[in-house]
Amino acid sequence: MRILVIKTSSLGDVFHTLPALTDARNAIPDLRVDWVVEEAFAEIPTWHTAVDKVIPVAWRRWRRNLCSAATWSEMRQFYTQLTATDYDMVIDAQGLIKSAVIARLAKGTRCGLDQNSAREPSASRAYKRRIFVAKGEHAIHRLRKLFAECLGYPTPKNEIDYGIDKEHWPAPEQARPYVVFLHGSSWDTKLWPESYWDALCGIAGAASYSVLLPWGSEEERQRARRIAALHGNAQVLDKLPLSELARLMAYAKAVIGVDTGLSHVAAALEVPTVAIYGATDAKLTGVLGPKVRLLSADFHCAPCLSKHCIIAREAQPVYPPCYSTLDPQTVWAAAMQQLSATAR
Repeated sequence: MRILVIKTSSLGDVFHTLPALTDARNAIPDLRVDWVVEEAFAEIPTWHTAVDKVIPVAWRRWRRNLCSAATWSEMRQFYTQLTATDYDMVIDAQGLIKSAVIARLAKGTRCGLDQNSAREPSASRAYKRRIFVAKGEHAIHRLRKLFAECLGYPTPKNEIDYGIDKEHWPAPEQARPYVVFLHGSSWDTKLWPESYWDALCGIAGAASYSVLLPWGSEEERQRARRIAALHGNAQVLDKLPLSELARLMAYAKAVIGVDTGLSHVAAALEVPTVAIYGATDAKLTGVLGPKVRLLSADFHCAPCLSKHCIIAREAQPVYPPCYSTLDPQTVWAAAMQQLSATAR
């Protein structure tokens, strides 16, 4: 059986789809999968053994250059790739109008969420089979149900399995055990205070761990430099491609991160992971995995789901103030508990 999966973005959403793919492969041993995904995330599906071919789409880039002849040439090439195979099933795992358009162009029985389940209800008009999956559950569980209904097997009840083997990458050379701190995020309100990262780095050093500090933006690089300048056990990484960063996380003793796509990568690699949530809610799209510990702020306005804190910064010893309930000692203790549980 050959199917096409459409899940184009974002980083966390792509990883949310992998457990459903593992379920499908276990239920249908001869399953072969092609996957349409945004070009920035094209390597991720290849980490799963069920995926044969990745079809990159560049809609984020194309829409900025729709008048360009080069853009239209790339779009024609994408269409040629998309329509080259007659699929037994085309599963739109995104539930958006843009993904439904891709599903409509592909060849095969189209399956996706119905109008009461999809994020954009109009997307359901593109599907031949429309599946009801109740809202209110985590995205991973919803996708597992969607795949099961589309492909005709009972929804598994077992623990989620992302289907990634860390032996896909060779172990990095590190002088001593290390932890990775994922300190960057796109929202200011998702950022755990820098003073806390500083203190956490000191705690890790006292426990004989090196600390690796990745970064993606200039702001994150400068923050990493400030933290590392105070601690001999901390290393600011070069700007790395996702695959290389995944390799480092795969062999870390633990990963501690905020609500960011890279925390989902750590969860999928089954590294002992602590994910810190303040302004955002982990219930529906949070980091999830067999070795993940979620820490959510216990504060009167959390989760506010806002990109900007409504509380004035003045006179706040910790900012955003919701993180005052998640201090470095609490976070480190949670990480060590996860590490200890894994070692047993």
